[in-house]
Amino acid sequence: MTYKLHNNGFLMHTKACGCAKIKKLNTFNWLCDLPEAQASTDYVEVQFKNTRKGYYLNSNKLPLQKGDLVAVESSPGHDIGEVSLTGHLVLKQMKKINYRFDQQEVRRIYRKARPVDLDKYEESKAREHDTMLRSRKIAEELRLNMKIGDVEYQGDGNKAIFYYIADDRVDFRQLIRVLADTFHVRIEMKQIGARQEAGRIGGIGPCGREMCCSSWMTNFVSVSTSAARYQDLSLNPQKLAGQCGKLKCCLNYETDMYVEAQKGLPAKDIVLETKDASYFQIKTDLFKRQVCYSTGKDSMANAVSISVERALQIIALNKKGIRVDALSEQAEEKGPKEFGDVLSSDLKRFDRKKNKDNKKRQDSRNTKSDNTTREADNRTDKNRTDKAFENKNRKNRSRNRGKQSGGNSNSSGGNSNSSGSNSSGSSNNRSKNIDNNSKPDSK
Repeated sequence: MTYKLHNNGFLMHTKACGCAKIKKLNTFNWLCDLPEAQASTDYVEVQFKNTRKGYYLNSNKLPLQKGDLVAVESSPGHDIGEVSLTGHLVLKQMKKINYRFDQQEVRRIYRKARPVDLDKYEESKAREHDTMLRSRKIAEELRLNMKIGDVEYQGDGNKAIFYYIADDRVDFRQLIRVLADTFHVRIEMKQIGARQEAGRIGGIGPCGREMCCSSWMTNFVSVSTSAARYQDLSLNPQKLAGQCGKLKCCLNYETDMYVEAQKGLPAKDIVLETKDASYFQIKTDLFKRQVCYSTGKDSMANAVSISVERALQIIALNKKGIRVDALSEQAEEKGPKEFGDVLSSDLKRFDRKKNKDNKKRQDSRNTKSDNTTREADNRTDKNRTDKAFENKNRKNRSRNRGKQSGGNSNSSGGNSNSSGSNSSGSSNNRSKNIDNNSKPDSK
């Protein structure tokens, strides 16, 4: 036995525990690390092709572990199988299948398989498929109502086991003679059921896991449609049938729990009486503890779901001769509506609902109008500020223009004064010249 580190912890890994190899009907030996458990018995469980197992005595005290190929006693000759379990758990498995030492012949383990034995074993296994196909054709030619599902050769090749399925009793004496003349071996016929055939072939079930009949199930209990009825499953043959064509074995797993849970539920044939109509039970929900009733026996007309306690309460009242107003407690609490005098009552009651609706609409409209008014005010204020800013800019521009025009007028006025003075000065000069010219004449 060796220990190796796995995910920061120690994992026991040994050939005897069955960790390394998983086969059909595998048994995990959780006592493999106890020497006293391994030495408690000399019986060894040996597994052959598919799900066939046998229990043999290790009289030679061979050191055997799970996975060893051994040569065991058979009639005639010997067979080759693989050790699938050793130690104290072998006795538990023998007790499980009701193995009786006083009524069954004890067979021994000869030795561990030699290379010569393994070569003969592999040669025999290679002939199995062709033998099965030829035997099917022979059975069809003899017009036998049977199906040969599998063929298994013995390890030494001296005998072949033919597994077949048949609904009725079949007289296959002629078939055995033809098969013996064809294949030159000893013939053994074994009848199996459809579930056993599926277990031998193996496969994946609709649940996504390996089929139970090929992984751990050894005893096949009959399955009936009542198991599906107890669980309120739809009676659809395509969904309820397994790969063997029979009802799934897993339908029996939870049937006892459903039967136990339905003990406190009202019977399906009890009819609930109300003042309006009679109600019949349609379906039951065990998880929610509710029962569905309808006014039609085979339809969902006026279907009402009530609790189990309420249904039992109504049944007790019906036994006393009391009919309830309604199945549900809420409808009974509300009671019938009272009708008053239309003429004496206020006619404005017809407008109350409308007024409420109008009020809601008016409120929504008011809110919308308020929002639009605010937006309009915001826009108006923005426009006013923009206009004031523009007016201010205009005034500033006009002032600047006025200042520029005043400066230009002053400069033009100064020029006119200077020209006037110049003109007066020139006139004075002229008058002086005239006076000067007139003076000599006067002399």
